[in-house]
Amino acid sequence: MVGLVRSARPLQWVKNVLVFAAPGAAGVLDNWTSASKALLVFAACCLASSGCYLWNDVFDVGSDRLHPVKRLRPVASGLVTLPAAATVGTALIAAGCGVAALAGRWQTVAVLGVYVASTMAYTVWLKHVAVVDLVVVASGFVLRAAIGAVAVDVEMSSWFVLCTVFGSLFIVTGKRYAELREIGDGASEVRRTLGDYSTGYLRIVLTLACGATLLTYCQWAFETKELADTEWPFYELSIIPMLTALLRYLLVVENGQGAAPEEVFARDRVLQLLGLCWVVVFALGVYLR
Repeated sequence: MVGLVRSARPLQWVKNVLVFAAPGAAGVLDNWTSASKALLVFAACCLASSGCYLWNDVFDVGSDRLHPVKRLRPVASGLVTLPAAATVGTALIAAGCGVAALAGRWQTVAVLGVYVASTMAYTVWLKHVAVVDLVVVASGFVLRAAIGAVAVDVEMSSWFVLCTVFGSLFIVTGKRYAELREIGDGASEVRRTLGDYSTGYLRIVLTLACGATLLTYCQWAFETKELADTEWPFYELSIIPMLTALLRYLLVVENGQGAAPEEVFARDRVLQLLGLCWVVVFALGVYLR
């Protein structure tokens, strides 16, 4: 049981907080009906993503055993058998879709289904295609945000979507960059696409994604203020912690510590403080009008 829980990767659930992004920006989380639907889809995403992680470990068992850290995963180490991982993984995905249905909109289940399908396609094939692997993983973050928006029936601004796209690409590219630097010459044996990348190329993508994330976030912040018709400067002020967090994470990646983003966010107190500052400032913009 302990091995299955570890394989479900509960630390990765922090990514599913994105389901609250669109409802939070729309200012509907103070309504219990909307908040309860957001909580439901958060739980649904946690179940479905954990199921996908179990299947990922089944398909990657061979390469994981060559990785200095991943070889300790329950499936790769033999603590959890392949049939058990596949069975529990399928059950978790089905349970996730069932919980998503409780939100009361078929669109929510449909978007979650797209997320599961794209994640499984990545696990089976797309993770071996350079560049496409970055885009597919980044799209998973966008789909999480979309699930939250669809569940509570709020629109996502085009600038919000673009910011999520580029922000996700920034995180994913940083992960590949850190992996390449950490593993070194044998990187392609652990992850095939790492043999296609160079640190120089990934630095270029990191720079592009970081700049685009900041630009689109600024546009979204200004657009949101205009729509809110408020004189308070909180939306503009939220740019400061966002910019600082991007630069902080870029420093972490450059120091070779971004191979596991969830662990970075779990232990980096500066990033946590910046995240809290952003939430407070943006929430003031949403609710103090």
